[in-house]
Amino acid sequence: MTIFVSTEWLGQQLGARDLVILDASLFLPGTPRDPRAEFEAAHIPGAAYMDLPGLSDPDDPTPGMLPPDAMMTQRMQALGVHRDSRIIVYDNSPTHSAARGWWMMRVYGLGASAAILDGGLPKWLAEGRPVDSGLPAVPPGNAIARLDRAQVRTKADILANLDSGAAQLVDARGAGRFTGAEAEPRPGMASGHIPGSRNLPSSTLFLPDNRMKQGAELRRLFEEAGVDVDRPVITTCGSGVTAAILLAGLESLGQQHVGLYDGSWSEWGYDKTTPKATGPA
Repeated sequence: MTIFVSTEWLGQQLGARDLVILDASLFLPGTPRDPRAEFEAAHIPGAAYMDLPGLSDPDDPTPGMLPPDAMMTQRMQALGVHRDSRIIVYDNSPTHSAARGWWMMRVYGLGASAAILDGGLPKWLAEGRPVDSGLPAVPPGNAIARLDRAQVRTKADILANLDSGAAQLVDARGAGRFTGAEAEPRPGMASGHIPGSRNLPSSTLFLPDNRMKQGAELRRLFEEAGVDVDRPVITTCGSGVTAAILLAGLESLGQQHVGLYDGSWSEWGYDKTTPKATGPA
C-alpha cells in the first residue's frame, strides 16, 4: 500500500479519469490564513477543496471530531469521489494537514488507493508546476462513507490504556505544548500531556523541501523519542490532525498496530476529570 506519491508521479497522472485530488489545507486556531481563499487563488489542476476545517461532527463539542457517515458521504460525493477513485491528498499548511485527510479516507473505507502528495503544494510550486484558480465545478461521485471505528481510539480507550500499557502513546505537538510551558491555542484548555506519553513533534519528520523523512532516518526519530516502532502505538496531538502524520510515518516503517486518538488534547485537556502531566516525558 502506497502512502506517499511524488510530485513527479502526480504531474504525469494529471487528467486521469479515476484520479481525485483533494486540498486538505488546515491551520491552527488564530493563524491569519484562509485555506479556502488560498485554494481559490492557486491549486493543483483538477483539485477540489476538501474543507477539512469544516469536515467534523457538528453535534460534538470537541473540535474537529470525525463527522457522521451521512455528512462524510455527502461531502465526498460532492467532491467527485467514486468507489474506485484513486485519491491524492495534499496541503499548503505548516501543520502538514494532508495526513489527516488521508487518514479520514482510510477510516471511512474510501482510501484503499488513497495517498499523500509528498511535499504538498509548496514542493509543487517550487518545481514550477502548473496551478489553476477559482472553485472548479466537480461532477458528483458515488462513494459511500462508513466509519470503521476499530481504527479510531476514544477517550475510554486511552483511559483503559493508562492501566494496561498495551500501547505506547506518542504526542505530535511541539515540545512546549507537550510539557505545558506553552499555552494551548484554544482558550480554557489545560496545558500538558496524557500521562505516560512520549513526545515526537510532527514538524521534525519533514525535510527542508516539505517531504517526509523515510526509512532509517525516520525510525531513528521515533527511537530517540523513546518509541519502540515494533510495538503497538496510539498517536495523539492537539485535535487529531498532526497525530495522523505520526501514524503515516509509522505505517511507512511497517507498523500495522497503530491507532489515532481522534479527540486528542482538545478532548482530554478540556475534561477536568482526566489525569494530566506536565514537564518532559
